[in-house]
Amino acid sequence: MGFLAFAVANLRWLFAGFLLTFASSFGQTFFISLFGGEIRAEYGLSHGDFGTLYMAATLASAATLLWVGKFADHSRLDLVSGLILGGLAVTCLMMALSPGIAVLAVALFGLRLFGQGMLDHVALTAMARWYNRERGRAIAIAALGHPVGEAIFPAIGVFLAAAIGWRQTWVVACIALALAAPLSMVLFRQSRVPKTPLPPRREGEAPAEEWTRARVLRDPLFWILLPGLLAPAFIVTGVFFHQVHLVETKGWELAWFAAGYPFFAATSITSGLATGWIIDRWSARRALPAYLLPMAGGLLVLAWSPEPGLALLFFVLAGLTQGGSSAVLGAVWAELYGSAHIGAIRSVAVAAAVLSTALAPGLMGWLIDLGVAIETQLVAMAVYAGAATIVFALLSGALHRRACSTGAEVPY
Repeated sequence: MGFLAFAVANLRWLFAGFLLTFASSFGQTFFISLFGGEIRAEYGLSHGDFGTLYMAATLASAATLLWVGKFADHSRLDLVSGLILGGLAVTCLMMALSPGIAVLAVALFGLRLFGQGMLDHVALTAMARWYNRERGRAIAIAALGHPVGEAIFPAIGVFLAAAIGWRQTWVVACIALALAAPLSMVLFRQSRVPKTPLPPRREGEAPAEEWTRARVLRDPLFWILLPGLLAPAFIVTGVFFHQVHLVETKGWELAWFAAGYPFFAATSITSGLATGWIIDRWSARRALPAYLLPMAGGLLVLAWSPEPGLALLFFVLAGLTQGGSSAVLGAVWAELYGSAHIGAIRSVAVAAAVLSTALAPGLMGWLIDLGVAIETQLVAMAVYAGAATIVFALLSGALHRRACSTGAEVPY
């Protein structure tokens, strides 16, 4: 079945996933950081102070996600999605009304837990459960909510903040989410049974293994893979969170820099769809050694470029990696560990991703306060992405053997 025919035939379920990833924008760093300057000014926070507060809220959300993430395996997804969107709406209202740092911290915790954490987790877990051989395409289409949100919400956020104020902008976000909650419940009410079976086991072949979360946590391969898989989340969060400081250092305009988000989104969409096709054709594990390289190049461009025009090249290159990352992360765990406990397993990976996004703003904020140039930090992150690429290449044989043992994908 072609990509378009697949999308049309599965529109209900794919749009359900898209809606959740799109709504997660309000809990993502790229949106929250648009108001970083106003928040720091109003509450008297330095770069390091705000980064630390954001880090603490995100760490708490990651810890909570380890407990609540497993409900995506067995709970009714219509109720779960409605509750998460409702919770995110309430925390947006808290952002608008927060009288002090304590309420701000609670609101940031809710934004990170419901927005970045649970909405993305439920959407991609549903795709991994509902599809087998079409898993890559399903995840890629559902994950399009991320780049679409990145394309439109920065410009909307900047415009609304200038027109009605940053607090009132969060009220608008609350209203939008309150309208999305019942729609998600309708879309998720009808579940889906995979129509394409997994390949049968050959005669004499050992039965497929199904991994529990506890067993995965004892697997060295999981922990070796994880740092590299978390690289895009760490890097994008750190750069976007400190975008105000970056443009001030470079002498650029924030509105001009924010104009790069549509380029980021466009390349993310293209890369995500292409990676989904690659995953269905060859597997997610084969995409690992290549998908971090564009972001590494983009970081070097951003670090060394004195001209704002070249910043657009960073958005393009980073978008290639980010789009591929959503598809790869959504599929690789099911390939390596099966789908019986995919919600519980993914909750660990998603919690780790949330943890990485917690560390990035705080660590970069501390380094800024200590006088470490933002350009130096960008180069260091490019080196990190390059090192992870080497590790992925060296692990290709082990990943192939593990995927064959689960029977989750056709061995290549």
